[in-house]
Amino acid sequence: MAQSEGEYEMSNKLKTVVFPVAGLGTRFLPATKAVPKEMLPVVDKPLVQYAVEEAVAAGATRLVFVTGRTKNAIADHFDKAYELESELAEKKKTELLEIAQSVVPEGVSCLYVRQSEPLGLGHAILCAKPLVQEEVFGVILPDDLIDNGDDPVMSQLVRHHESTGASVVSVTEVIPEHVNRYGVVDAPTFEGRSGRLRGIVEKPEPSEAPSNLAVVGRYLLSAEIFEILEQTAPDHRGEIQVTDAIATLLEKEAVDAYQFEGVQFDCGNKLGFLQATVWFGTKHPEIGPDFKHWLEQD
Repeated sequence: MAQSEGEYEMSNKLKTVVFPVAGLGTRFLPATKAVPKEMLPVVDKPLVQYAVEEAVAAGATRLVFVTGRTKNAIADHFDKAYELESELAEKKKTELLEIAQSVVPEGVSCLYVRQSEPLGLGHAILCAKPLVQEEVFGVILPDDLIDNGDDPVMSQLVRHHESTGASVVSVTEVIPEHVNRYGVVDAPTFEGRSGRLRGIVEKPEPSEAPSNLAVVGRYLLSAEIFEILEQTAPDHRGEIQVTDAIATLLEKEAVDAYQFEGVQFDCGNKLGFLQATVWFGTKHPEIGPDFKHWLEQD
């Protein structure tokens, strides 16, 4: 039966966002020996909380965390802290109590599933299949911290999907020498910020790259991707790549690249993490002006 326009909007409204957070974070050792990389603070919020706030701002009410054996701190962070909240309430520290209670807004649920082996991003997303109930869902990689004020990237992708019905991947321009670090799209015709994918390839050599538009940490995907991931062969490293699955998906339905607005920091490495800390530190409402003044001193 054909869907009416209203039914289409309801069934394709973003409700669930998946956060693949099972990685070991070895680039940040020894800090990540006992603390998940996603829990390292950028100023006063863990990295993963920025991702959650972006998902909630885009309308998500189901947050699915694909974790590993050492990631219990993530679930603890998004759980209710009875002892802490009781103590803050008793001491009438209202402002701090509101901060603690706002980590997960009312009406938003957190669900967890484990990735038993590090078998790639595609495998991590596939692990979330039993917890994704909609026809379209989001994926946010917390390592890619992107600031665009009140209009975060996932909200931009949602608006694009609502206007086109297509799955969407976020992209940004990179220098040709760096294309072999990313999934790279072949989208020959752009209108404004978006273009229809003709192809996508994982970490091509610069001489073989179809463009310099790299996929960066945000996806809005049709649930069709799960069936494709189940059939996707591992690469030479034994990992299932979501890029390979998207290459198959675009043979069946429309997939767009969207050149997002925002300032991106690759917090999967130390330099990007420090850059993000400085960026958000200077913008912080409490300490921003003083921190910026200190940075500008000779």
